[in-house]
Amino acid sequence: MSFLDRLSFQLYSARNFPPVDRQLATLAGLGYHKVEPFGGLLKEPDALKSALDRNGMAAPSTHIGIDMMRSDLEGAAALAKRFGVGILVLPWLNPDERPTDAAGWSAFGRELQDFATRLKAKGLRLAWHNHDFEMRPLPDGRIPLDLILAAAPDVLWEADIGWIVRAGGDPLPWLERYRDRIKAVHVKDVAPIGRNQDEDGWADVGNGQIDWKRLVPALRSAEIVIVEHDNPGDFERFARRSREAIATW
Repeated sequence: MSFLDRLSFQLYSARNFPPVDRQLATLAGLGYHKVEPFGGLLKEPDALKSALDRNGMAAPSTHIGIDMMRSDLEGAAALAKRFGVGILVLPWLNPDERPTDAAGWSAFGRELQDFATRLKAKGLRLAWHNHDFEMRPLPDGRIPLDLILAAAPDVLWEADIGWIVRAGGDPLPWLERYRDRIKAVHVKDVAPIGRNQDEDGWADVGNGQIDWKRLVPALRSAEIVIVEHDNPGDFERFARRSREAIATW
């Protein structure tokens, strides 16, 4: 299966260009058939489901807030089933909730494992999506992401390539180490230092500093390849140029 067959678009990238129905129509016109919603869109599930159906879009994965997972896992699972989602992705932990030592991160991983076990019984999978904070070493040298995944063997990792680079890491060893856990991946590019400051230093995929050809072999195990840009000035430009770049992989 080619990368284009697995291609999806994280709708957070288009949040500043509403309405969602027009976003989806634009993406469909560019050749996208899959999207990854984020938590804010799930607050109006009827509108989102109608827009997806009108534009012939599938949502094989979705981001969902950890607060909902903690307070209403049954509701989260029901939403996933309604949208045909197979992988629920937890994308964030507020700064005041982040553990400060290895024991705390391991305990957090065990919490995620409990969620994953309960979702697995419903035919759903759970993944964690990284930013930079889970990739930075603790005072003892250990990496929070390693601790999370070690304590949560049934939790997948939605690896965000751009945030690994922003944390000062090399994505390739990470992708190789957790190849079997990466079923969804965010392909996000980083602009050269000093460029694209109006877009928070991010770049369209294939137009930044990341050597994607070097990473492609390690990305082939991913079932879903999701393009994302945290703050594009033009989401249609970002979606088009990123798809064009991925078509060459």
